[in-house]
Amino acid sequence: MLALVALAVVVGALSQRITGMGFALVASPLIVILLGPFDGVLVVNLCGVISSLLIIPRVWRHIEWRTLAWLAIPALITIVPGSLLVTRLPGAVMQLGIGVLVIVALTATLLIRRAEHVVPARPAAIVAGAASGFMNTAAGVGGPALSIYAVIMRWPQVNFAATLQPYFVLVGTASLVTKTIFSGGQLPELHAASWIIIIASLLVGLALGEVLNRHVSHRVARIAVVIVAYAGGTVAVIDGALGL
Repeated sequence: MLALVALAVVVGALSQRITGMGFALVASPLIVILLGPFDGVLVVNLCGVISSLLIIPRVWRHIEWRTLAWLAIPALITIVPGSLLVTRLPGAVMQLGIGVLVIVALTATLLIRRAEHVVPARPAAIVAGAASGFMNTAAGVGGPALSIYAVIMRWPQVNFAATLQPYFVLVGTASLVTKTIFSGGQLPELHAASWIIIIASLLVGLALGEVLNRHVSHRVARIAVVIVAYAGGTVAVIDGALGL
């Protein structure tokens, strides 16, 4: 089981470095299935924060700080209801919900890619940030809402990927703190050796992503992320439904 968790972390970190938002999309469904909804989402949030912290120095000059504020503030507000939800719903229900959220969010992203819409930037950022914060806390997948915003606003990929890193640090940290408080201080039941393997896998994935980032186009990388996330979300839905 731990080997599969490590593999999910490696692939997620690799995607995060290349596309800016791949970690939760790729790693969350499998990790949630293996570790359970509560522990799995906490591990995904923690790994997401660490990976973004390590990526920030590489993309610092491309970060759009004003856009970051418009996205992060509403996201931080919706973290509270998301944390309450994840600590109160039964495991199978959360697992089913996580899978559905991944599939619906990804499908919406693909549909909007084919549409032409002109919307005000700030209201769009507020809605995207609020949806992302809730989904990040409840299901560990906040990226799709931001991807939809990026497509609508025609946000350049390099700035999108860079700005998402401090965003994920802020939202991921707040999610970890609120869920820990609402759960009465409950933490993932993992041995120290397991944490070492997970963090080592994270570093390996980021290193591979750094190398591949010079050779793999962002379009190809995002297509791969969507395919893997769809598969993971489908498995989570089936597994959660069978557990009801």
